[in-house]
Amino acid sequence: MDAVRVALLREVLAGTEWPSAARRFARTLRSSVVPQGGGLLLVGTEVYEPWHMAAHLVDESTWSGLPQLRPTLVRHRVEPGDPAHLAVGLGRIEAAGRGETLLVVAPARADSGLLERVHDARRAGATVLSLDGGDPEVRGLAHEALTVTGGDEVDLDTVQHLVSAAAGENSAPAPRGRRSFRDRLSRLADQLTAPPPPLW
Repeated sequence: MDAVRVALLREVLAGTEWPSAARRFARTLRSSVVPQGGGLLLVGTEVYEPWHMAAHLVDESTWSGLPQLRPTLVRHRVEPGDPAHLAVGLGRIEAAGRGETLLVVAPARADSGLLERVHDARRAGATVLSLDGGDPEVRGLAHEALTVTGGDEVDLDTVQHLVSAAAGENSAPAPRGRRSFRDRLSRLADQLTAPPPPLW
């Protein structure tokens, strides 16, 4: 989802909790990976792989100049011959420890094998974050969680877009003095017309 669509989505959701909740969660995600210099692991459940979240974080990492946001997608099933970036299995979570961040995206209940690995990673010092659909076990393992349930105005896919966009927002110090509208508009035009980087 490009910057214009994210801006429109935020406008549609203005007046709800979601834009600010996504920004808070994104700040936590960013602050957990940036000081450590990387180590972001992204995992879903056995039936849900967060491909889109991975792709959006890769984009945001490139556009924001923060390579630490580029995730390692951890998969439940790795097939022989999978390319290297798609060949990281659950054993990677078992090896996670201090200085690494594990982002769990779980629209539904997570299986016990994943929960045990996440628990072990947390005990080893990894920071655990979750975007979840209300699974109390996943939330219970997370240092920070953002939960989207069936009764909310948005779905988990929409929240993933908001979080990934907010994680990549440029928070560099503003130049002295207030920038003119023309300067801000020019900067936005540059960002929107820049060619997209390759996803993988």
